[in-house]
Amino acid sequence: MIHVTAGGRRLGYDRLDGHAPGVVFLHGFRSDRQGTKALDLQDWCRATGRAMLRFDLSGHGESAGAVEDFGIADWLEDARDAIDALAPGPQVLVGSSLGGWLALLLGRASPDRWAGLVTIAAAPDFTTRMEQGFTPEDRAAMAGQGAVTRPSAYGSDYVFSRRLFDQGAQNRVFADPLPLPMPVRFLQGTADAEVPMSDALALLDHATGTDIRLTLVKNADHRFSGPAELALIRATVAEVCETTAPG
Repeated sequence: MIHVTAGGRRLGYDRLDGHAPGVVFLHGFRSDRQGTKALDLQDWCRATGRAMLRFDLSGHGESAGAVEDFGIADWLEDARDAIDALAPGPQVLVGSSLGGWLALLLGRASPDRWAGLVTIAAAPDFTTRMEQGFTPEDRAAMAGQGAVTRPSAYGSDYVFSRRLFDQGAQNRVFADPLPLPMPVRFLQGTADAEVPMSDALALLDHATGTDIRLTLVKNADHRFSGPAELALIRATVAEVCETTAPG
C-alpha cells in the first residue's frame, strides 16, 4: 500500500491491525520494510495479535525517489507523518541502524507518544563519525560531486550525499541531552563493523531514564539477523510491550 505524506512523498507500507501497544519498525540505510528483521517481527506480531506498521523511508524500497535525494530530517518527517496517520495510539518503536537514529530522535522529541523503544545496532550521528574520518579525497569528492562513496558488504557501493551530512549535523543525538522516560532496550553485536561497540556504550551513557538497558551479543554483526538474534529481538519487543500494555 502507499501512504502520501503531507509533503507529497509517497511511502510504501504494510500494516497489521491488532492490540496495543502497536509496533512500528524503522529500517536501516539502504534497507527497506522487506528486510529479515522486519518480516520476522511482523510474523511475531501476526501470531500474537499485535498491531504493527512497517514502511519504506523515501528513496528506499517501494517509496518514491532516490536515497541520495534525502537526509535525516526528511526521513524523520516521513516517520512522523506515517506513524501519525497509520499507527494511532501507543506504539513501541523498533529501529534498526539508521532507524535506531530516527527512533531516538522521535523518542526525545515526543516522549509521551511512545510506549517503548528498542534499537538494533543503532547508528545515531553516523554521518558525524564518517565526516571526522574523511580523507582529502573524500573532501574533494564532496566539494566536486556533492557525495562520497563507500564499498558495501551488502551489494553495490553506498553513496552518501551532502544533504545527508548536512541534515545529520542538524539532527545529532549526542549534541543534546537524551531523556527517554519510556522502557528502552539497546541491542548491539560485538562484531559489528559498521557501528562500533563503543558507540553503543556511549549511547547508554548519554541516555537518561529509569528503565534503559543495553544487551551486547558476542560475535553478532551489523545485520543482527541470525536465528538467535531474531529470537532476541522478538523477546525484547515482547518484554517492552508487556511492560507497557494497558491494564
